[in-house]
Amino acid sequence: MRLPYKFMMGGGPPGGGRPPGGPMRGGPGGGHGPMMVGEKAKNFGATLKTLLKYLKPYRIAIVLTIIFSIASTVFAIIGPKLMDEAVNILFTGITGKMMGSGTGIDFSGIAGICLTLLGLYVAGTVFNYIQGWIMTGIAMKMTYKLRQNIAEKVSRLPLKYFDKKTHGEVISLVANDADAIGNTLSMNLSQVVTSITMILGILAMMLWISWAMTLVALVIMPISIILVSIIIKVSQKYFRKNWAYLGHVNGHIEEMFGGHNVVKSYNGEEKSIKQFDELNNELYDAGWKSQFLSTAMMPIMTFISNLGYVGVAMMGGYLTVRGTIQVGDILAFVIYVRNFTQTITQTSNIANQLQTTAAAAERVFTFLEEEEEIPDEAKAVKLGEITGHVTFDKVHFGYDPEKIIINDFSADIKPGQKVAIVGPTGAGKTTLVKLLMRFYDVNSGGIYVDGVDIRKMRRQDLRDMFGMVLQDTWLFNGTIKENIKYGNFEATDEQITTAAKMAYVDAFVHALPHGYDMVLNEETSNVSQGQKQLITIARAFLADPKILILDEATSSVDTRTEVLIQKAMEDLTKDRTAFVIAHRLSTIRNADIILVMRDGDIVEQGTHEKLLKKKGFYASLYYSQFETAPAEN
Repeated sequence: MRLPYKFMMGGGPPGGGRPPGGPMRGGPGGGHGPMMVGEKAKNFGATLKTLLKYLKPYRIAIVLTIIFSIASTVFAIIGPKLMDEAVNILFTGITGKMMGSGTGIDFSGIAGICLTLLGLYVAGTVFNYIQGWIMTGIAMKMTYKLRQNIAEKVSRLPLKYFDKKTHGEVISLVANDADAIGNTLSMNLSQVVTSITMILGILAMMLWISWAMTLVALVIMPISIILVSIIIKVSQKYFRKNWAYLGHVNGHIEEMFGGHNVVKSYNGEEKSIKQFDELNNELYDAGWKSQFLSTAMMPIMTFISNLGYVGVAMMGGYLTVRGTIQVGDILAFVIYVRNFTQTITQTSNIANQLQTTAAAAERVFTFLEEEEEIPDEAKAVKLGEITGHVTFDKVHFGYDPEKIIINDFSADIKPGQKVAIVGPTGAGKTTLVKLLMRFYDVNSGGIYVDGVDIRKMRRQDLRDMFGMVLQDTWLFNGTIKENIKYGNFEATDEQITTAAKMAYVDAFVHALPHGYDMVLNEETSNVSQGQKQLITIARAFLADPKILILDEATSSVDTRTEVLIQKAMEDLTKDRTAFVIAHRLSTIRNADIILVMRDGDIVEQGTHEKLLKKKGFYASLYYSQFETAPAEN
C-alpha cells in the first residue's frame, strides 16, 4: 500500500462494439449467449434519478451521442434495402437476357448502389466511432468522479461505520461497483439507443417489404422467448451454486496452503483432501449442468430461427410468384429477420446488465449518503505548547446510546504520567483510546487536553498530538525508511536514523539487504514480528508526540526482542503522557495510574500497590498471572 492512494481507471477503446451494418457473429439465429438474470436494485427509480443527476453536466455530450447512434443505426438499416435494389437489377437483367427481352445487366446502376452502400457504411462507422469516443470519455469522467467521491467520503465517515462493515465491502465499491457503472455507460448506454432504433427501424422495413412475411417471422419469436426463459430459469440455480462452490473451493485451498505446516503437523492431509473432493464434486456437478444448459441455448435458438427462415422463404417464394414482391426483397427480408432476432437477444442482455449496474450504483449512492461524523467547529481551538495534561470528567459512553458501557468515569492525568488500562479480553480497553482520539464522541461529560474540550478542537489537530504503537504492526508496502518517515513526512535522513537508533532498529537494519532501503511487503520473511514492532516504535520516536498510546505487543516475540521492545517503550514514554493497554501486568507496576476495566466499566483505579492491597479484581488478575496470593492472616 502506498500513500496517497491513486485509483486507476480502465475502459474499452473508443468506438468499441459492432460496426453499424456489419455482420453479427454466428450463422442464422446465431450470436445467442447465456442470458443470466443479474442482481437487481432495491429501488431502481431512485437509483436512476440519482445517476441522472451525476450525468447532468454531460447532457449535451449525451444528446450528441444519441444523435450519432441513431444516425449510424439508420444507415445500417437502409443497407439491406439498397442491396435488395441491386439484387433486383441483377435478377431482372439476367432473366431479361435469358428471355431475349432485355438490355442486360445495368452494371452502372449496381455500381451506383454499391458506392452508396460504401458511403453509408463509412459514415455509419465514423458516427459510431465518434459516439463511442464521446461516451467513453463521459464514462471515464463519471467513474473518476465516483471514485473520488468514495475516497473523500471514507475520510468523513465515523469509525462506527467501519465497525459494521468490512474493509472488503468498501474496497469493492471502488474496485468493482464504480467500474461496473463506468463500463455500462461506455458500452451499453449508446447500445440501448442503437437497439431500440434498430428494432423499430427493422420492423418498419419488414412491414414495408411484406406484412405477410413479417407475420410469419414474428410468430416464431414467442416460441424463442418461452424457451429462453425456461432455460434461464433452470440454469440460474446451477450458476448460483457454481459461483458459491467456486468460492468454497478457493477458500479451502487458500486455508489449507496458508496453514500447510499445521495441517502436516496434525496429519490433517486426508481430511483436507476428503473435504476438497466433496466441494470439488459439488462444483463439478453445478458447473457441468450450468454450462450444458447455457451452451444448449444456442443450438435450440438456431434451430427455431432456421424454422423461421424456412417459413419466410416459403412465403417469399409464394409472393414472388404472385408478383407481389421481387427476389431481392426476400434476401433483404432474411437479413432484417436475422438482425431483428439478434438485436432482441442483445437488448435482453443489455437490460440484464443494466439491472446489475443499477444494483452497483445503488450500493455506491447508499454509501455516499451514509451519515458522516460531526463536523469540526467553525472556530476550533488550536493549542500552542502542549503539556499533555488529560482529564476525563464524568464521562458516559455507549456504542449504543441505550447501552451505556462507561458510567461516570473521571480521572486526572498529569503531564508525563503513565496510565495503564488493564482488564480481560473484551473488557473495553480500546474504548477509552477511541474516545481519547475522538473516533467516537462521549454521550455526556467531557475529555480535556490541557483544559480544552477535545470536541472544540479539529480532529486533525487533536490526532497530531498523539503517537500510537499498536499490537498489530501496521507497515505499508515500502522501504523501512519510508515506513519510519510516516511518523513525520518532513523528517530528514539524519532524523530518521536517530529515531531508528532510539528504537533499536539501526542495530539490525544494516544486516538486511539494502538496509534502510529494503522494501517491506507481505513476502518479506527476513524481518521478524518483533523487528517490525521496533520499526513502528521508531516511527513514534520520529513523530515526537506529547501523548502516547501503546498497546503492548510482546506475546509472540523472543525474549531478547521483548527486552528491546520494553526498553524502547520505556525510553519512548519518558517525559510524555502515556496510555498503555496492558496485557502482561508485570510491565505496568510502575504506572502512575492503573485503570481496571471489566465488562465495559472501570471498576478500579489507582497505583499497583494500592490495588493489590485492595484485594479486588486487579489483585485477582495479577495473582492469576504471576504468583500465588499471600496467605490471609
